[in-house]
Amino acid sequence: MGLPLVSAITGNRSVWRPVGGVLLLLAVLMRTGPSLAEDGFSATVRVDATADTAAAARELARIDGQRRALLLVIDQLSGTTDSGKLTKLDDKSITDMVESFEVTNERMSAVHYLADYTFHFRPSKVRRLVHIADSAQTEANSKPAVAEGSSKPLIVLPVFKDSARSILWDDPNAWREAWGQRSFDTGPIRMTVPLGDASDLATIDAGRAEAGRPDALTAIAQRNGGDEAIVALATVRREGDKLVGLDLSTKRYRFGRLADTHETTLDANPGENSNDLLKRAADTIAGEIANGLKKGSGSRSDQQSSLAANVLIGSIDDWVRVRDRLTTVPAIRKVDLLSLNRHEAKIQIRYVGGSDQLKSSLAGVDLGLDGADPVWRLQLSGIAGSR
Repeated sequence: MGLPLVSAITGNRSVWRPVGGVLLLLAVLMRTGPSLAEDGFSATVRVDATADTAAAARELARIDGQRRALLLVIDQLSGTTDSGKLTKLDDKSITDMVESFEVTNERMSAVHYLADYTFHFRPSKVRRLVHIADSAQTEANSKPAVAEGSSKPLIVLPVFKDSARSILWDDPNAWREAWGQRSFDTGPIRMTVPLGDASDLATIDAGRAEAGRPDALTAIAQRNGGDEAIVALATVRREGDKLVGLDLSTKRYRFGRLADTHETTLDANPGENSNDLLKRAADTIAGEIANGLKKGSGSRSDQQSSLAANVLIGSIDDWVRVRDRLTTVPAIRKVDLLSLNRHEAKIQIRYVGGSDQLKSSLAGVDLGLDGADPVWRLQLSGIAGSR
């Protein structure tokens, strides 16, 4: 990413003796103490680096300086000193958080570079980083040790759609900001929004989230410590330029497969601005998700159901493919093979949840389930209608 240099480079240049042709270890010499600007999102640091060339040394110095400056800013905002807040962020992610920088007192030789850098960070991205780090620390400090098998967080992807354009990580995204301002969930059902760093951007975007791409949804959930991803789509309704309501669609994916879906609409209250409406919508959806999971927790985790199915196949190889796909569906606990011939297999499926959820999960692995008790029909999507 190219960063704008917002002031001219100043300072005295001096020619120093070259130190050698190999890359030397970056050294940071705190000749002057770092300082923080009054806006809370800017910091000045002294940088000092040595490399094969002056350009390489300058790049090393900038990268090290922006990380130290960001740490100063988030420590001031959170009131703590904890370098662990930046351990997840690579250099590219931190560069994406920089709005601009200034360079003063610059001096360099053929291999050596030092200067004073003032970095100005994007407030929205810094606030999200501080919110996530402090919320995680609050959770770790406040709750007792968690037993193995306890619930993992639900990873929420707030997709905002306005005038046929969908955004997720783009700034500004008022819908994502509304989710970021919610109180951190410390109960048994926890929801979190990814930071949106470079790795998150590479994993999934608004289009893939809205389309329900299984690989991307699984990856973003696991990257943020969960198994389930919630795609929370808010579509704007306007009258002229005025925001009058939101159409809300919530889809919950477990290991990339659709497990539940819910749609609702929300009208703006008289005098309610767009930010307050989005915050109310985020709280509404979060409450519906939590209530739905609590109501369904017995059937999802304790009570098992079963159904008998005739599997339509064209060969034994088709049965092997069906069997392998069944093993990837999280809701299925056991499959018993009752009989098998070249054209049909009869099986008993033991699963948790409802039959509609099972259908959705099977559809995610290209298996079609239809019919009703006492006998259902199951087949590969590729051979649907062949019998």
